[in-house]
Amino acid sequence: MRDPYQVLGVEKKATAAEVKKAFRRLAKKHHPDQNPDDSKAQEKFSEINSAYEILSDEEKRGQFDRGEIDAEGKPKFQGFDPRTAGTGDGRGGFRWSSGGGGAGADDILNDIFGGFAGQSGFGGGQGGFGGGQGGFSSGSRSSAHARSRGEDVSATVAVTLEQMAREEKIRVELPTGRTLEISVPAGTKPGRVIRLRGQGWASPNGGPTGDALVTIEFIPHPLFKLDGETLRLDLPVTLDEAVLGAKVRVPTLTGSGTMTIPAHSDGGRVMRLKGKGLPTAVGGHGDLLVALKIMLPTEIDPEFEALMERWREQKFYSARGPEFEA
Repeated sequence: MRDPYQVLGVEKKATAAEVKKAFRRLAKKHHPDQNPDDSKAQEKFSEINSAYEILSDEEKRGQFDRGEIDAEGKPKFQGFDPRTAGTGDGRGGFRWSSGGGGAGADDILNDIFGGFAGQSGFGGGQGGFGGGQGGFSSGSRSSAHARSRGEDVSATVAVTLEQMAREEKIRVELPTGRTLEISVPAGTKPGRVIRLRGQGWASPNGGPTGDALVTIEFIPHPLFKLDGETLRLDLPVTLDEAVLGAKVRVPTLTGSGTMTIPAHSDGGRVMRLKGKGLPTAVGGHGDLLVALKIMLPTEIDPEFEALMERWREQKFYSARGPEFEA
């Protein structure tokens, strides 16, 4: 392995913050998932991680600067004293840290790659010093640590109320390049996040694949307003339909139906069409609430105005109660 300072591109006098910044930039740039066509990406990524494990740890960085360990974190032999052989007390020519490597590397990689754990020779891996009876450990890190989980990905998909009503599958494009068709559960509210297991980035070292987190958003409808599984609709009606009653066509998310408007209906009256709303989480569908909205003719002719004048003079009534007169 090359000099860790050269690997991270920092000077020997670089601060801890500068080392961390360099590591973060390089780790993100050379992550194997970001370089699928580069056969050496994994090797480069591991080298960057190992360099950071040395330079981010104050004691190990000091050991490297003093020549007590090499660029791979292995101790350099600096003389043999039979009085201290095997004691591991540092008097035999080198000092060693018994702590695991990283000094925050895993946290940074978790932040960038959603669970990647660094790989290095420290802490008992590939000739790392295990501290047991003064000898070197030939073991490796546990598979749970070495085989880290891949990064999760996030996506947002917009669905129409018609798609929800018909319980259609929705096509979603993921940052990984995959395109999937997913089912949106009945009773889903806007902003719900659906987790798709194993649809994220692959692990850089053979661990579990990350997940895809898909946020569901609803596309606003020009006619219907959403109230949970219930839909609300303002239905324009003519004056004669409100006064005399009528059968009118009412749009729904799955077509249209006929609704009877009772005679003498006030504007704002709410009528219910059962089962014409969205699917519910417990089965069935919500309702469609239809509010009547009385509309006058676009053009008022003299005959209509004369009728209203006679009505006001002979049949006057108040539409507002005393609470509106205060």
